[in-house]
Amino acid sequence: MRGSGFQVEFKNLPADNSRHLEERNDMRIGVLGSADSWYTNDLMRAAGLEMSIEPAAFSQVSVCIGGNAGVRVDSEPTALHDLDAVIVRTMPPGSLEQVVFRMDALATLEEQGVVVLNRPKAIEAAVDKFLTTARLHRQGIATPQTVACQDFESAMNAFESFGGDIVLKPLFGGEGRGIMRLDDSALAHRCFKTLGQLDAVFYIQPFIEHDSDIRLLRIGEQVFGMRRRNALDWRTNVSQGGRAEPLRVDSQLERLAMESSDAVGAEIAGVDVIVDNSGRQLVLEVNAVPGWRALQRVVEIDVAAAILDFAASRVGKAALETD
Repeated sequence: MRGSGFQVEFKNLPADNSRHLEERNDMRIGVLGSADSWYTNDLMRAAGLEMSIEPAAFSQVSVCIGGNAGVRVDSEPTALHDLDAVIVRTMPPGSLEQVVFRMDALATLEEQGVVVLNRPKAIEAAVDKFLTTARLHRQGIATPQTVACQDFESAMNAFESFGGDIVLKPLFGGEGRGIMRLDDSALAHRCFKTLGQLDAVFYIQPFIEHDSDIRLLRIGEQVFGMRRRNALDWRTNVSQGGRAEPLRVDSQLERLAMESSDAVGAEIAGVDVIVDNSGRQLVLEVNAVPGWRALQRVVEIDVAAAILDFAASRVGKAALETD
């Protein structure tokens, strides 16, 4: 089995997790991410011998158009255009040119008939916190009040209008990185001045008191969830020291996950939810490149196998549509 020696971190997996293996035989799935990452190894483990998992790096992606080859999309040594599907497992930082080219390359793969999860348009929308919030609001999904602006004066006005206690987030990024709580006017002043000199966009929300939040993971028509707590930090991300706890996903949370991910067009998505003092469920973020390492510890489903099952079903659906 691929990934030998790899320790997976889940419990009580049911015996029927391989129920769709017959649909997955001989499929070749590319994983755009680090070949050494936990997630790539977990997908290899779940694939076993029935499916080929081929790691690829965004930094090595190239596209050749014209000549005898027609259109080729490669990430050496893998010919991405020859794969059945590509799962996007990371979105590394890069220059504006690099980011735009990578999205264009994924779109080109789709045009060649390769199933890309998630679709490039979904990744583009979800990676941008402002665009995600705008789309959620358009669909009538509750989110924290948000101000996005580019200048110091507007940022300070937002700080004051939110009662002098805010959360400042980078427009791009995840796992709690770069997020700051500002509840001091002098500190907010210095922070906004510094970021203004870097031509940053200020994405500002009021701080909402909470002792936990909810992470929902959508995979096709399935939704799984966990509750996250952090006794040492207001950020509950497990990467920031938070603790994952089991959560029963009721019909309301399931609907919220489906509608939120639909708003950005993502079929595999992480949806972060917080409950305010009035009991309202507010969607903080939709992640189109979601992790599942912490979630796997508290659910009984094999998450990587569920992702591969869904990828296989999308490949099958795409084949029927082209017949």
